Amino acid sequence: MRRALPGVFPDGDIDLRDGGIADDLLEIGLTSVWGSLWDREGLSPRDRSLVTLSILIALGAESEMRTHFAIGRTNGLTDDEISELIYHAAGYTGFPAATAARNAARAALDS
Repeated sequence: MRRALPGVFPDGDIDLRDGGIADDLLEIGLTSVWGSLWDREGLSPRDRSLVTLSILIALGAESEMRTHFAIGRTNGLTDDEISELIYHAAGYTGFPAATAARNAARAALDS
């Protein structure tokens, strides 16, 4: 995840637990999703970003979208490609989901 979000996490081991309910969730996500899925061969990081963003838009997962729009840019997606992704998603997920994606992208990318 450090490669996907440069400068966000300090080097070395970090404890992501906050002592609240389900505080192992982030650790589980890092090891199973980032450690297992994102490191697989077969799709480039750029392609994984396109797939992930498409799924998140369909789910309406705005907080995750914000993170993944930033990751998508790190993985080589241009602002024009992100816009096209949102436009394309509107045809399949509906206007409200696409509007939520646009708002998440603007918040994440300061655009």
